[in-house]
Amino acid sequence: MRPYCVHVEDGASLLFDEMRALGQSARKAARAVAAASSEQRSAALREMAAQLRARQADILDANTRDVAAARQRDPAESFIDRLMLDEARLDSIAAGIETIAALPDPVGATMEEWTRPNGLRIARVRTPIGVIGMIFESRPNVAADAAALALRAGNAIILRGGSDSAGSVRAIGGALQQALGQAQLAEDAIQIVQSTDRAAVGMMLQGLGGAIDVIVPRGGKSLVARVQAEARIPVFAHLEGVNHTYVHAAADVRKAVDIVVNAKMRRVSVCGATEKLLIDRAVLETMLPPIAKALEERGCELRGGPEAQRVYRMKRATSEDWSAEYLAPIIAIRTVADIDEAIAVIGLYGSQHTDAIVTEDKAAAEKFLRDVDSAIVLHNASTQFADGGEFGFGGEIGIATGRLHARGPVGAEQLTTFKYVVRGNGQIRP
Repeated sequence: MRPYCVHVEDGASLLFDEMRALGQSARKAARAVAAASSEQRSAALREMAAQLRARQADILDANTRDVAAARQRDPAESFIDRLMLDEARLDSIAAGIETIAALPDPVGATMEEWTRPNGLRIARVRTPIGVIGMIFESRPNVAADAAALALRAGNAIILRGGSDSAGSVRAIGGALQQALGQAQLAEDAIQIVQSTDRAAVGMMLQGLGGAIDVIVPRGGKSLVARVQAEARIPVFAHLEGVNHTYVHAAADVRKAVDIVVNAKMRRVSVCGATEKLLIDRAVLETMLPPIAKALEERGCELRGGPEAQRVYRMKRATSEDWSAEYLAPIIAIRTVADIDEAIAVIGLYGSQHTDAIVTEDKAAAEKFLRDVDSAIVLHNASTQFADGGEFGFGGEIGIATGRLHARGPVGAEQLTTFKYVVRGNGQIRP
């Protein structure tokens, strides 16, 4: 008897059966994938990229329908940008998978080894985690990125996208599963949750009867909050990106303009976009006008405190602005006395995701890099580099902002755990 399926509606019971079967299939496939050779998994990844390109028309057709339906519900362009695919984006996804296929295989890699005085040889060796549960919202590319990284690390994955991207995710998932079959690997190593019922998420958070080893949420604050509140299995948390770029008194003005504009406006809908601009009071009158003018010319709305408003015309920022993740062409601008206040402001209002300093003062840069407790900290570079592909990982399953196991871009290496391999020659313990 299934103890928590008693007295439920028939539809819920059917969903439970479907999800449990999906979990069991993923667990079985995980064992097969973990046992496969590195070349088998590399070949499967190359075939995944090929199938995405071969089935481009079907995938883009499904995405067009998703986008059309979404426009009727949510006209926000930042949301549409996250949802939309085109030929260039789909080719970029395929190219990312090819990059992942070419990465060194983390499975079986020796992290450290040593020999004890008694002659025992001990090695810490990377192993797959097992089954990854991925819950995400509007970005259909996440399905391909996550599946590829999971496979590179010898894992199976269960993907549950949002209802807005359901058609796109099903089309992408079908291409990826076909690729596994072509490569003679278990197709069940990539599972797509077909149901858009929110109850399916709850079942995943319970672990599907021990089938899922870790959950990775990727989406808005409400999704992550639900996952953290309800999960009964480990979570790699991908929180919002309340990211700061700090223009220090010793910044080069040209670098500052270029970096801030790129960090905010390259793509406003990504989690690595800068949302807050901090400027030292000593250089406010020389630094703010050219930065603000360049942002406005790109269509960015400026919100600032009284000092910033005195130097450049902009809207008055409210208390909510300092901790908001806009994912839109809006930036909040704040004046600080020095680097210590900048670090304090980031600690108070930031989300420990990605923060940057612009300065030519090496000592100030090192202090910022040391003292800002974020998953990614940068010197003289755009926060939009907060991306697994830019780190050389081929892609990412998310940006983890916690402190345990994985932090920053979660690539294939971060989707492994380890075991100790001990080799002896007859030793016994006295």
